Amino acid sequence: MRQVMRNIWYSFPVQLTIVHLRNHLLLLGIWIFLLLLVSGKVGGSLGINFLFWAPEYLGKVGFWSFFIVGMAFGALVMSWNLSTYLLSAYLFPFLATLARPFTKFCINNALIPLAFVILYLSLHIWYECAYESHGALYILANCMGFLVGVITLIGLIALYLQFANKDILSFLKITSQPSSNQYTAYIGAGQHKISIEDVRLHRTAWLVTNYLTEKLRVRPVRSVYHYDISLLLRVFRQNHLNALRVQLYTIVIIVLLGLLIDNPYFRIPAAASIFVLASIVMGLLGALVYWLHRWAFTGFVLIMIAINLLTRLEFFHPKNQAYGLNYQKIGRPEYSYASLSALCQPKNAQSDKQQIEAILDKWLQRHQAAGDSLPHMIVLGTSGGGLKAALWAMHVLQQLDSISKGEFMKHTVLIGGASGGMIGAAYFRELYLRQLQGQAVNPYDKKYLDFISKDLLNSVSFTIVSNDLFLPWVQFEEAGYTYRKDRGYVFEMQLNENTGYVLDKALTEYWLPEKEALIPLLFVTPSIVNDGRRLIISPHSVSYMMAPPVALEKPQAVEIDAVDFMRLLEKQDAANLRFTTALRMNATYPYVLPDVFLPTEPMVEVLDAGFRDNFGIKTAVRFLHAHKDWIQTHASGVTLVVIRAYGRHRQIASSEHRGVIETMFNPLGIAFNIMKLQEFEHDTNVGLLYDLLGRDHFDVLRFVYIPGQLNKESPISFHLTRREKRDILTALQRPPNQQTLQKLLKRLHAYPMITQQQEVTPSHQ
Repeated sequence: MRQVMRNIWYSFPVQLTIVHLRNHLLLLGIWIFLLLLVSGKVGGSLGINFLFWAPEYLGKVGFWSFFIVGMAFGALVMSWNLSTYLLSAYLFPFLATLARPFTKFCINNALIPLAFVILYLSLHIWYECAYESHGALYILANCMGFLVGVITLIGLIALYLQFANKDILSFLKITSQPSSNQYTAYIGAGQHKISIEDVRLHRTAWLVTNYLTEKLRVRPVRSVYHYDISLLLRVFRQNHLNALRVQLYTIVIIVLLGLLIDNPYFRIPAAASIFVLASIVMGLLGALVYWLHRWAFTGFVLIMIAINLLTRLEFFHPKNQAYGLNYQKIGRPEYSYASLSALCQPKNAQSDKQQIEAILDKWLQRHQAAGDSLPHMIVLGTSGGGLKAALWAMHVLQQLDSISKGEFMKHTVLIGGASGGMIGAAYFRELYLRQLQGQAVNPYDKKYLDFISKDLLNSVSFTIVSNDLFLPWVQFEEAGYTYRKDRGYVFEMQLNENTGYVLDKALTEYWLPEKEALIPLLFVTPSIVNDGRRLIISPHSVSYMMAPPVALEKPQAVEIDAVDFMRLLEKQDAANLRFTTALRMNATYPYVLPDVFLPTEPMVEVLDAGFRDNFGIKTAVRFLHAHKDWIQTHASGVTLVVIRAYGRHRQIASSEHRGVIETMFNPLGIAFNIMKLQEFEHDTNVGLLYDLLGRDHFDVLRFVYIPGQLNKESPISFHLTRREKRDILTALQRPPNQQTLQKLLKRLHAYPMITQQQEVTPSHQ
């Protein structure tokens, strides 16, 4: 028994794993990070684990999507084998005496990848059994797709190495070099003298007694005493060169695929992109350690510093731009406090306010023509939350307008919000406009729910790996200007494909429909990174929204906290901005999408609106405050309708039982409660509106998506699973939302007696 345990302990697979634990913690860290992603321990709130459990390809989850993920995982496995072979093979000189040494190395190096595969497929099976309604054959097909993909990729690389790598017998046939007892080998950057005596006494070798063959049979390790050490090292050197070539070929293939990002067939599942990125990082780390040896960490730090210095140059760090704008350096507006003060001077603010009130006058005239002399006004706010928020906003708007027979949109004067919720609201507004214009469009059709909930993440994630990391210089032309393709471009392209290109318009194309009060005003409000202000994007000039209304009389009394996009960039073709770009700027979650740089001097960058106003309430409060006098004269009351993709009350974390290190970071915890801090501020502002407009003439109604029992932690992501979609589309039927619906319909005098069970399924017109 003792001998059996000794043989197991000194077997090649076990000893290889020990070598990794001792020498290759950076490479093991990649496996650990992937394990945390797949299990949901990291990125679970963003839904990254679902990208692995239910990967999509061309909008479907099935054999082929798992096959592609399997291929990508196979690339990761081979990158792991190639990197560790580069770094560890010299510790096992017996390998050079074997036929197909690299193949045997891979088989014995499979413990960690095999454990990962078992865990990954187990999680997929558990997910399907616990949350989805697919049968055993479907689950089996998915698992087989993954395994076939892994085997296919590994088989292709193994086939290449089968012909490229040589073993010691091959060198014996072609060499006549006399035997020597000492040979100078270059392992990485370090020079090591290895002699036959060293090998015989295991001074440089790692003790191994047995290994597994290709047929998984156990074979004893033979002595290498009788071999010329120079031949052993020539085998390793030649194998190392082939390993480096394979890694280089992999990167070249990824870059070539990046040139084809416009073709949906080349947009692989997001999980596959993550595996590919991990394989590239692993290969680069392995090469770094191989070439620099003990100087690897110092070299890594120096490389990071060099990259940071190089990417300060525009050529090496192309900035994402707002499509449709003119980025010529001549004539760029100054971005400073003085220039912002000039934009919102009382004369401009008063003029812009009067133009918006002229739109409100037309809205009033339409209601008066229908016999409603004092119509009820609705202002809509939508929350961020990725595709979850987009689908929820679209579904709620379809139902509200359908049940009220069009009264909801007729009474709505303004839409604001962030991220996904704004995308859903903008999509519904566009469909509503097309119906008004006489097109054969039914905005209540369920198919639009399928369109708005289609995946946006696969194309973005693949572009990060295949284009943004290596080739961010491919260009395209839009509105007469040239821009670079990156994940921002792909996001808009995918959004247009998903929604039938109905949002593929310039900002100015909404000027007339809004001016005639056919559709509600829509303010897109991304955040400005440089100073924390909000950028207000509208086809109209709205400089009066740049500061509280008191600024018209006392400009120095309050701070300018917003910027009028139209006035700031008027000479840079602000009206020509692509509407999908405005929506993307409003939904720029850090790292997932690139920050957008504006043509100002100095350039400023913008990102997600949620950092300042994740619910559209700040926009609504400023608008209602500014037009308070008009509203009190011409409207019977105002309802602020908020469509939220998550609840207001969350579990309060405990500060007890924390270690010393955790306690050091505990004060930073408030930074992670930015949404909750916003809500406290918003509630204060809403409370002031009750006093300004009158508590009998103003109210707030919230339609909240509270995940069901199986979706307690519904993530924020640009990808939705079938289970999440089903849960979102049933949330409006829950009692709290039905009670809110009753209150809203009562204010609109439309079907006040509708019951919980009577949620309307829109009929085709």
